[in-house]
Amino acid sequence: MVVKRDGRREEFSRDKLLSGVRKACQKRPVSPQTIEGLVERVMTDLADQYDAEMPCAAIGERVMAALQDLDEVAYVRFASVYRRFQEATDFVHAVRRLEEQP
Repeated sequence: MVVKRDGRREEFSRDKLLSGVRKACQKRPVSPQTIEGLVERVMTDLADQYDAEMPCAAIGERVMAALQDLDEVAYVRFASVYRRFQEATDFVHAVRRLEEQP
């Protein structure tokens, strides 16, 4: 089960996770096999750490970390939805954080 931000609980959906990653990687040089592998690694990490319930934040943070290493544009796209960017400055801040990392 996934515990949402508002406290609701819903069944974990691999398809929903895969769809979100695919959308972030759309028109990027990321193969379908790479996307599948990323999703499998995230799911394995989550299964290792959580038994019955996991916070949605754990899923989002793991996906963002994996995308950051894979494709920075896909990372910003995913982050914009996950972190609910409201203004252009939100995008600017996300890109600056990427630039500051070694």
